[in-house]
Amino acid sequence: MGETIPRLHLGVIGALALSVTSSVAIVICNKALMSNLGFPFATTLTSWHLMVTFCTLHVAQRFNVFETKAVDTKTVMLFGILNGVSIGLLNLSLGFNSIGFYQMTKLAIIPFTVLLETLFLNKQFSQNIKFSLSLLLLGVGIASITDLQLNLVGSIISLLAIATTCVGQILTNTIQKRLNVSSTQLLYQSAPFQAGILFVSGPLVDKCLTKQNVLAYKYSPFVLAFIILSCVISVSVNFSTFLVIGKTSPVTYQVLGHLKTCLVLGFGYTLLHDPFTNRNIIGILVAMFGMGLYSYFCTRENKKKQINDLSSQTKETTPFLGSKNNQDTMEEVKKPNKDSLV
Repeated sequence: MGETIPRLHLGVIGALALSVTSSVAIVICNKALMSNLGFPFATTLTSWHLMVTFCTLHVAQRFNVFETKAVDTKTVMLFGILNGVSIGLLNLSLGFNSIGFYQMTKLAIIPFTVLLETLFLNKQFSQNIKFSLSLLLLGVGIASITDLQLNLVGSIISLLAIATTCVGQILTNTIQKRLNVSSTQLLYQSAPFQAGILFVSGPLVDKCLTKQNVLAYKYSPFVLAFIILSCVISVSVNFSTFLVIGKTSPVTYQVLGHLKTCLVLGFGYTLLHDPFTNRNIIGILVAMFGMGLYSYFCTRENKKKQINDLSSQTKETTPFLGSKNNQDTMEEVKKPNKDSLV
């Protein structure tokens, strides 16, 4: 047991590091692709990401890098479609709302996830965890929210995006644990359905948002090179997403997502010379402090849980340890004691 826990910590740290690194890299790549090179078709690009991810995993499976595991097709199909729909709704939310309201939509995912897990999975969140999450959300809100323009259609789309994203991420964690499948196995089986729903709906969503047709776009060699680079990075992004949610929780993944937001803001200022104010700096510092508290409280509570689990296991196994013959011990327990009052 003593060796397992450090290995588990290393696995979680590795998954978190991979997720942060790959996500920041793909944001920078996509920002260059969409802002500088004029390729605005985000939903269609996401469908290509998922197709490349599936093809990569299929090749890896052929070379026995991992083993496939049979999962109910209906479950995987509905799960994949749900995740695909959530991506499309988030993109639509950005198109129908102001940037500030879109950031509010992303921030609302954490409290909504906490609410769903509390109501339907009986998961308990301590006051310390809630306080650290509140600080995190406050900091990200200060750093990223600039304007809040509301409209009916945009608000409905945002609510649907929040609901589908939360349910999809909770299911990512639940399916892996209850069906005992790895993140790679689940991603491999669900990626075709996610890619399919986005491949069909992507051009329509993008045309609605950009008033341009992805099929009529003139692809230069430079644009194609960045699209290929984006697709390659996406394999790591998609894999690490399932890995992080499976090893930790949907809430932790959302916290990590806001860390990425702070890092992207920082990279945008240092590398791309984006406008940066004292408000951005204060917000990022508050958010980072909230993340630090969240990590500290999670680590402390996990250690307490591990200690309690170990002590309960010890209590259960103690009567049967140290005896020369367990069978004789059991027989003696079964024999009635003449001096007993029972």
